[in-house]
Amino acid sequence: MNILFFLTPKSEVAYIFEDETLRQALEKMEYHKYAAVPVISRRGKYVGTITEGDMLWGIKNKFSLSLKEAERVTIQAIDRRSDNHPVYADSKMEDLIGKALNQNFVPVVDDQKNFIGIITRKDIIRYFYEKSRDVDR
Repeated sequence: MNILFFLTPKSEVAYIFEDETLRQALEKMEYHKYAAVPVISRRGKYVGTITEGDMLWGIKNKFSLSLKEAERVTIQAIDRRSDNHPVYADSKMEDLIGKALNQNFVPVVDDQKNFIGIITRKDIIRYFYEKSRDVDR
């Protein structure tokens, strides 16, 4: 099965550019009600994943910030605990599932490492759940 069947394209994904400010990232995540989002460069390359925890620990340990001061801190300045590892668009299903076991979403990149979208663990589980229901019928 082609993993692109599960792809949510970049145009439908909330992501943050690495040069956006901490405040912009917080507001975007609050608006979408997400706890983690992909970070990409202005050239479209996948950089990593930023989480609420990364930002909170950065505010506590690296900066002593008010919300106004958070407008001067870019996401690049925040240390990330871990990144969601991407898969390539032509990856095998086993690679996707292996990563989805430990990540809520799996970033998808093309052969130039440009971010093209995400695949959520929820979409994978939903697909196999529906398949198993079809088999049971």
